[in-house]
Amino acid sequence: MTTNPTLTDLAHQATQARNRPAYGHDALITCDRLVRIFTTDGVEVQALQGLDLLVREGELLALVGASGSGKSTLMNILAGLDTPTAGAARVAGHDLLTMTAKDRLAYRRATVGFVWQQTSRNLLPYLTAAQNITLPMQLSGAGKPRRAHTERALELLELLEVADCRNRRPHQMSGGQQQRVAIAVALANSPAVLLADEPTGELDSHTAEQIFAAFRTANEQLGTTIVIVTHDQAVAGEVRRTVAIRDGRTSTEVLRRTKVDATTGHETLVAREYAMLDRAGRLQLPKEYTEALGMRDRVALELEPDHIGVWPDDSDRD
Repeated sequence: MTTNPTLTDLAHQATQARNRPAYGHDALITCDRLVRIFTTDGVEVQALQGLDLLVREGELLALVGASGSGKSTLMNILAGLDTPTAGAARVAGHDLLTMTAKDRLAYRRATVGFVWQQTSRNLLPYLTAAQNITLPMQLSGAGKPRRAHTERALELLELLEVADCRNRRPHQMSGGQQQRVAIAVALANSPAVLLADEPTGELDSHTAEQIFAAFRTANEQLGTTIVIVTHDQAVAGEVRRTVAIRDGRTSTEVLRRTKVDATTGHETLVAREYAMLDRAGRLQLPKEYTEALGMRDRVALELEPDHIGVWPDDSDRD
């Protein structure tokens, strides 16, 4: 027999709700039911439709998804280049919905670094590699002496293995060298987050491996949190966590961990895919799963002690 909750029960539930930590309170990046709507010629397009995402400090994360899925829109919001329509987005304590234009400029200079796909877009052509790296430090207004800026630039060039390019201008460097210098530029002001939008899209596979190695170096040795948008499955397969975006929402997530055989000590990388459950209790089943079982419109659910069963709709068989 089901009984209605008493006023005491309701008060207790309300107290528990108030005391519960806020969603993403311990994450460096929090997207909570994020919405971005564009209007063109009176037609509304929902690029993000209630997207949820948490990124912990120190993570190296890959974002994947088909063209038009919303991943580039998400990156522009996280970079402070665009403003969400609704929902919440926070990066390193900054509320991206309430920042003023002045706040956004300071945010882009100090809190986030960005690497574009086009190598020519990342560097000023008339400056050397070292000068490109020192420029954001000068613009930040930190007040450090020029010598400190130069030393920082040389340290980053050395770290990313392009120290020999210090006095070269972009046209004197290969595409891979340009992208590694671009990563150094993005790291110049020690940002909390480094964002990269298809950074290997214009490069061959061997050079792409070198660029990803540079990101890994920045992540491991500098502790920088890095989010990379990529179509390159080789890059996506190298990170511990890959999040797929579909139709403006996070849909699936692949987590990779190292498993050690207790007998031989041999290490193997184990990957497992998960469906993402949003805060409204919705999840996107992988398309290949639903197509394989002919699932459309609705599915049958059954609650078991330790899992939820999902079956194709069989109501027409009754």
